Amino acid sequence: MNLNVAAKLQARKQRQKKQQTRLNLVSLMDIFTILVFFLLVNSSDVEVLQTDKSIKLPDSTSQQKPEVTTVIRVNGEQLFVGDRLVARVDDIDPQAGNIEPLLKELEYRASRAGELPEDKKSIGRPITIMGDEQVPYQLLKQIMQTCAETDYRDMAFAVNQTKPQSASDSGPEVGG
Repeated sequence: MNLNVAAKLQARKQRQKKQQTRLNLVSLMDIFTILVFFLLVNSSDVEVLQTDKSIKLPDSTSQQKPEVTTVIRVNGEQLFVGDRLVARVDDIDPQAGNIEPLLKELEYRASRAGELPEDKKSIGRPITIMGDEQVPYQLLKQIMQTCAETDYRDMAFAVNQTKPQSASDSGPEVGG
């Protein structure tokens, strides 16, 4: 009889041990469902461009969100289209109108993208210029002229978004 009681006790302990190791998947699925909805709702608010540590963007209070387009990145040393190095800034002739390597790269990308629809021909292809705040205006002007030459006329500049300055923050008021 003593053997039978010990066997029953051991069987009961094993059953309890099996019950304790079960996962409650319903709670886990609830958490992941909430997490998925949270990420879906919040992902549309932020548009992140690929950053370059060598480029310090200027600040702006613009509220308009950027589109996903071809990105030109320029710092004090190099000019990139997407991730491809197109030219070194030192090799760019400041007196020339267009930047020849950039012109060739943009023409190639335009040929791969195909013909523009009729409604977009007046606007041109979209492009984003991500330029360091220390890049000279003459170089930016050359980049913009080259973009316009290849039908990339819908230009946007990447900036760091800051809070808009309110009227009370603009300085002392002059009263009458």
